[in-house]
Amino acid sequence: MILLLPILVYFFICLHILMSQGRSPMAVISARTALLEGGWAHDVRVEIDASGKIVSVLSDQNPEGHKTGILLPAPANVHSHAFQRAMAGLTERKGPDPSDSFWTWRQLMFRFLDRLTPDHVEGIAAFVQMEMLEAGYAANVEFHYLHHQPGGSAYDKLSEMSDRIVAAAAHTGIGLTLLPVHYEYGGCDGRPLGQGQIRFGNDFERFAKLHDQARQTMQYLPSDSRLGVAPHSLRAVAARDLKSASDLAGDGPLHMHLSEQQAEVDEVLAFHGARPISFFLDQCDAGPQWCLIHCIQMNSAESDQLARSGAVAGICPVTEASLGDGIFGATAWLGAGGALAIGSDSNIRISLTEELRALEYSQRLRDHSRASLATHDRSTGRRLFEAVNKGGAQASGRNSACISEGRLADLVAIDDGHVDLAGRTGDALLDSYIFAGDDSLVTDVWSAGRHMVRQGQHIAHDAIVSRYRSIMHELGDAL
Repeated sequence: MILLLPILVYFFICLHILMSQGRSPMAVISARTALLEGGWAHDVRVEIDASGKIVSVLSDQNPEGHKTGILLPAPANVHSHAFQRAMAGLTERKGPDPSDSFWTWRQLMFRFLDRLTPDHVEGIAAFVQMEMLEAGYAANVEFHYLHHQPGGSAYDKLSEMSDRIVAAAAHTGIGLTLLPVHYEYGGCDGRPLGQGQIRFGNDFERFAKLHDQARQTMQYLPSDSRLGVAPHSLRAVAARDLKSASDLAGDGPLHMHLSEQQAEVDEVLAFHGARPISFFLDQCDAGPQWCLIHCIQMNSAESDQLARSGAVAGICPVTEASLGDGIFGATAWLGAGGALAIGSDSNIRISLTEELRALEYSQRLRDHSRASLATHDRSTGRRLFEAVNKGGAQASGRNSACISEGRLADLVAIDDGHVDLAGRTGDALLDSYIFAGDDSLVTDVWSAGRHMVRQGQHIAHDAIVSRYRSIMHELGDAL
């Protein structure tokens, strides 16, 4: 455990590194091709001020400053449990239960997390954030519920574990939206938390204190960072506390797991007499501040109603496939005007292109169709990419979403000399990047103007990887 003074010193050191290596007082990027708010443009000059905002966007300009090939808005990764990255690859064998499922995976996860210290969590989070940046994400929304010591006792500082996520962001330069998670019960009936969950648990009064401490720590990050609230799920919080969570969040984002597994639907229906989506909408003034994660088990009426509320659906296709959750109804959701964002959840694989491919391909497999999410004026890749940028900005509370004056400079540059893009123009560039290429096409990433990825690699890549490697050796055979 680290005390407050060392944490502040560490933040100032990391922020000094960010300001000296990641961003100059005024920056200029020149791109041969860029996807702007109004569409594709050529020879684009983007000027960024010292606060990380775009102050001018001009096309048909002579190149100057940092020169790139294809410049795109960089989305936010709207759902991450950072510590689970260290489990990747360790749960791919059958357990003693022949009907291995999300629920048996969950028991393995509980066993794993009991080995994790604050130092482990910080190092793993930094590695995850680095991988996100190198994959083309500019921001990380961390749904953070690992609060206490093994055995459930609080650390001397309630927000110790949240502070470690903040410390990781100070090191990596990613745009952080931190969502401390309220998690109180083991089920809808209010039963106590089980052995594997006790590191998560707080009543609402103690959770509010933890949240306030996290807010104080967040002030040492750059001004684009955001703090929100995440009631974990309808199983883990009392319905009365959904309003309290909204009050605590203020104007910050509100996220919650909702309708992920059929067993969850059955439990909510049995206890509350309504399916999860309907019960949530009855209890909450749902709107653009909310991001509901997964929403797999929705019928068409629920999907339409939730889409009309303005809430974002936070979809995590790779994790949802890994855990056997099911397929999100993206065609109907987008058809109803629903807002969509993407996340890496369990972090078993951190890949922006792979998440987008998996989302589109799942619709094709279900419906025996092709180009499921394309429209008459937008290709599949273009529609997906613009949707997750817009929805991701909303869900993370960031003024980003597109390359336009006044927006945060959350930007990703793609190698236009890559063979997969040869001869491509317009929307075909995005389609080829997403469906033929992969994240190795990423050359540069800026988060609120901080130039954190250069030539495809994070500026602190080697140090972050070395620390993560040491942690993995320490954890050894934790499963």
